Amino acid sequence: MRTVRTVADVRGALAGARAAGRTIALVPTMGALHEGHASLLRLARQECGLVVLSIFVNSLQFGPGEDVETYPRTVELDIGLAETLGADAVFTPSEKTMYPNARPAVTVDPGQLGERLEGAVRPGHFRAVLTVVAKLFNVVGPCRAYFGQKDAQQLALIRRMVADLDAPVEVVAAQTVREITGLALSSRNSYLSEEERAAAAVLFEALAAAAALTRAGERHADILRAEMARTIGAEPLARIDYAEVIDDESWEVVDEITGLVRALVAAKVGPARFIDNLLLPLPGEA
Repeated sequence: MRTVRTVADVRGALAGARAAGRTIALVPTMGALHEGHASLLRLARQECGLVVLSIFVNSLQFGPGEDVETYPRTVELDIGLAETLGADAVFTPSEKTMYPNARPAVTVDPGQLGERLEGAVRPGHFRAVLTVVAKLFNVVGPCRAYFGQKDAQQLALIRRMVADLDAPVEVVAAQTVREITGLALSSRNSYLSEEERAAAAVLFEALAAAAALTRAGERHADILRAEMARTIGAEPLARIDYAEVIDDESWEVVDEITGLVRALVAAKVGPARFIDNLLLPLPGEA
């Protein structure tokens, strides 16, 4: 396995595989790898001829007062795990490599979807995310790129960017990996005490409550929103940001459930902020 830090080096490392027509996979991360990242690497290894893991803490996607300085950085451990899981190369660019002029003059506009939900709470976040993902696509030139479904809005925006810009990349989504309590794996879980970790499972409990209502035949989205908000509000250590139900294709807020919808929640627990989501069963569906 090779570890590369510059644009020239990563392109050079992949030139032979590209010339040979091998399928190149990219797994973009900010490091502090956990089992969720490992599942992406395993899937990429199964499906592609050459696997690149990128590790870059993108400072531009952190807002004022967020945890860019304290975000966990475990690069050497991450490189070891990547090698164990069969990665062929790890790209660990510096801030200067990714942003030679400190802030890029040209960025990717996420459109209206990027200003709602997470975008409303974290202004500018998705512009920074799409910009760094576009740069990684340009540098690595993957055939496939692997992302987790936990960051559903991010995933939807990346898919829209790829479609709108005709990027020659297939975006592959992997299922969210969860702890036994239902808490989605996240690098920020390491911030939590045992009590806070148990409390953070309330996000999935809220999603499960919404799913139970639709299975029972509930079609009114406001009922689901209220139940998710009530569930999170009942946990003293949780501070809710939002509980929403959207059409899974258009990402528009829905009033009545007539097709595939996704429930989304966000809340702060202790020093960290968490998001989660679940594709809900159709009303009355077992």
